[in-house]
Amino acid sequence: MNHTKLAGFTLLEVMIALVIFSIGLLGLAGMQAAGIRNNQISYTRTVATQLAYDMADRIRNNPTANYAAAVPAAVPNCVTGTCTSPELASFDLMEWNTAINNPAINPAIKNSASPLRNGAGYISQMTTASGIVFYRVSVTWDESNNGPTTAAINAAECGPPVVAGKVCITVDAFP
Repeated sequence: MNHTKLAGFTLLEVMIALVIFSIGLLGLAGMQAAGIRNNQISYTRTVATQLAYDMADRIRNNPTANYAAAVPAAVPNCVTGTCTSPELASFDLMEWNTAINNPAINPAIKNSASPLRNGAGYISQMTTASGIVFYRVSVTWDESNNGPTTAAINAAECGPPVVAGKVCITVDAFP
């Protein structure tokens, strides 16, 4: 038997197998990176949804107050003292706006930085065709640090102000 003709054939098979294995590992690394990115996007959407529903619950708890008003400069501390309905609304708005970007205030955020990059909260007073007044609670944030923006906001979904490149969660609250 002549073995000299087969010399080097096994080395070629090993090299081809290594190339195929390397391509598989690169694909695996890409899938891992995509999974991490999608996990972060899911987390930010969960936090935004929790914040939107938190404010909707506050509105339902205090139905006589106007939550579409701006937060006044001096807000009473309703935790230690008693507050009127408008004062409680101001306190709720101040606390909610602080929680959107401050992880120390928001217990849902465990990191040292807020997951809602450039986050903001908006409340618009709306009226149905039958004259029922309700509030549209919107939480917006910039998702560009977590991957491509999957949905840009528009005025019909989130109300003003519309900011290009941001994502939003909206909840309608009927007091």
